[in-house]
Amino acid sequence: MASAYHKASNWRTVLPQRTGLSVLLSFCLLAFLPLQTAAQERKPQNKPYIDLRPLHFGISVGFHMQDIELQNVGPQIITLDNGTQTTETILCDQDNWNPGFSVGVLADQRLSKHFNLRLTPTMHFGAKHLTFRNISHTDNEGHVITATQDMKNTYIAVPIDVKFSAERFNNYRPYLIAGISPMLNLTSKSQDYIQLKRYDTMVEIGVGCDFYLPFFKLIPELKFCYSLTNALDSGHSDELTDANARLYTNSVTSGHTKMITLSFYFE
Repeated sequence: MASAYHKASNWRTVLPQRTGLSVLLSFCLLAFLPLQTAAQERKPQNKPYIDLRPLHFGISVGFHMQDIELQNVGPQIITLDNGTQTTETILCDQDNWNPGFSVGVLADQRLSKHFNLRLTPTMHFGAKHLTFRNISHTDNEGHVITATQDMKNTYIAVPIDVKFSAERFNNYRPYLIAGISPMLNLTSKSQDYIQLKRYDTMVEIGVGCDFYLPFFKLIPELKFCYSLTNALDSGHSDELTDANARLYTNSVTSGHTKMITLSFYFE
């Protein structure tokens, strides 16, 4: 049972990490490919002085995928109504990635030729799908008893990032970005198994490329975010009216939110 618990707890984390790495490498290749193909000749520059502005603004739209890294308790000793005790082992995991929608605004402060400070308040509309597997019990057909929760989340994020840009060549300029993002969870209290805290803080890192078009600048950006704190509301089990639901709530001790965002900025 220990090996099954270990396998069930870790199989999910491997695939998203590999998938995220593949997406990052693909995005980098796409961002730098135009630079390589255009490196043989100079072309007229669109908006040649746009990066010299000390402060400018923009808007963003994009997509994201939410995830949560949960720490399972393992075997729990439960006292029944008749006073006897039994052991229950429930494993909780997010079993798939759910795409969500993001919209925000941008304020960009020029610090130097290669560095900018950015503030990008953004709203994220998404969800996480959780599956609970009680491996201590099976149904009549021998299948593990499962329960699910569709956790809808709406976040207001206020990322503060430092942007490091390479030299501009023609109408392309790749960059790296890193920073910290305080987040406010607008989801109301519920009687679901798992509840997240109202506040969270995430560290983020990403890549992007400035495309200088004739009338504006288009910026696709891929960013990875990871929660620095335990996002799980540990006191939620005391608020549940269903005593049976507490068994699922107490099966998890901590949770760290993760997010992959693909945004398109218009400046």
